[in-house]
Amino acid sequence: MTSNLRLAAVNVRENAHAPYSKFKVGAAIRAASGTFFVGCNVENVAYPEGTCAEAGAIAAMVAAGETQLSEVYVVAGSDMPVTPCGGCRQKLAEFGAGDVVVTMATIGGVEQQTTLAELLPGAFGAAHMKG
Repeated sequence: MTSNLRLAAVNVRENAHAPYSKFKVGAAIRAASGTFFVGCNVENVAYPEGTCAEAGAIAAMVAAGETQLSEVYVVAGSDMPVTPCGGCRQKLAEFGAGDVVVTMATIGGVEQQTTLAELLPGAFGAAHMKG
């Protein structure tokens, strides 16, 4: 199933709006139901207002009524796999368990796998909100 996620991420990466950095990123997530959701980075001239690919995929998943992800694939046009940024790590942890596999890849096919727990050890979670 990872190969299907890869294809979805590679394809959506082409739609990225990255006129400033020229750094296109695509993300595909598989929800617990098995449905795929995709996102690409969308830059804004006011840089902090852009959206990461992972955040776009999560938003699509939630908009479709799903709230649990079971696999993540992120691809970028770089020489080495690119990890999700800190904010996206927290966003992914909101919707996935620590053992969810995250594959980071290059367009050339170099892949690196890790888990959400390895990407964000000691993640802040809902349990911290309980008094």
